[in-house]
Amino acid sequence: MTPTPFRRAALLLALAALSGGAWAQKAAKAAAAPWPSKPVKIVVGFPAGSSPDLTARLFAEPLSKALGQPVVVENKVGAGGNIGADAVAKATDNHTLGLMINGNMTIARLLNGKLPYDPLKDLVPISLIGTAPLVLVAPVNSPGASAQDFFVAARNAGKQWSYGSPGVGTVGHIGMELLKTKTNIAPVHVPYPGYPQVFNAIQGGQLQLAMMPPALAQAQAKAGKLRVIGITSSGRSTLAPDFPSLSEAGIQGYNLEIWNAFAAPTSLPKPIVARLSTLVSEIARSPEVRIKLFQQGWQVVGSSGEGLANRVKTDTALLGGVIAMRGIKAE
Repeated sequence: MTPTPFRRAALLLALAALSGGAWAQKAAKAAAAPWPSKPVKIVVGFPAGSSPDLTARLFAEPLSKALGQPVVVENKVGAGGNIGADAVAKATDNHTLGLMINGNMTIARLLNGKLPYDPLKDLVPISLIGTAPLVLVAPVNSPGASAQDFFVAARNAGKQWSYGSPGVGTVGHIGMELLKTKTNIAPVHVPYPGYPQVFNAIQGGQLQLAMMPPALAQAQAKAGKLRVIGITSSGRSTLAPDFPSLSEAGIQGYNLEIWNAFAAPTSLPKPIVARLSTLVSEIARSPEVRIKLFQQGWQVVGSSGEGLANRVKTDTALLGGVIAMRGIKAE
């Protein structure tokens, strides 16, 4: 007997229900599968030996022990860390994390509307690891007996001087642009892949100043390879107590920090994000890792995902204001 249209529709609905039930069971089974089921990857958008790279490698071993799977660090260098951040944002394997700097998670899209990822929509915060002021450095033979004299020389040099940063949109870039407005200096920006390359350029005479993380600046200053002008905080920092603040050079109201943090693609299931947030913050605040982070030049935070989300919001407003004021765009 040929089924009526009504019976045919009922049959199709029944088959769909059976198919949907099987799909739902399969999805539930997949969701309940152990995680991680394969090696976990930490993507870093900067070269080996850079500050974000060192932090990622510090976490790799304790994360591996806690998760029961290898944790590997992969460097995807370029565009101020945004190539790596984009790779994290687009990852769909549920086993990719990112070690990010401020710019990748805050103002990257403000600088470049064509950026292939949106940090606020495509990345989920896991934990703010550490914060640090930057250190304004110059070649050891730079002019001026004092910081005040140095800024006079910089103003006189105008655009004949250059400064380096790890890329457009990094705090080393935006922070210097803010400093230019407060000191009336006008050095030209030259982006590099990372801070090690910036240091080499200062030593080679291609750059006259830059803002660097405390650990790198401190080591090279002690070795007699850099001159420290001041630190980008309102007072002296416990990370580099021997360095004067820029306020001691007469630059008032200047307080800027860099930070690093773990993030993941928004496709990563929420229970896994919550587990990683707790785990990463515990590792960051453990005595052995805390000491190593401090030695790397970080004041340890080890926040929750929500804490990192709040920091992203405030820094986007602060740095976004500088971008708007200076008319900065991705080069």
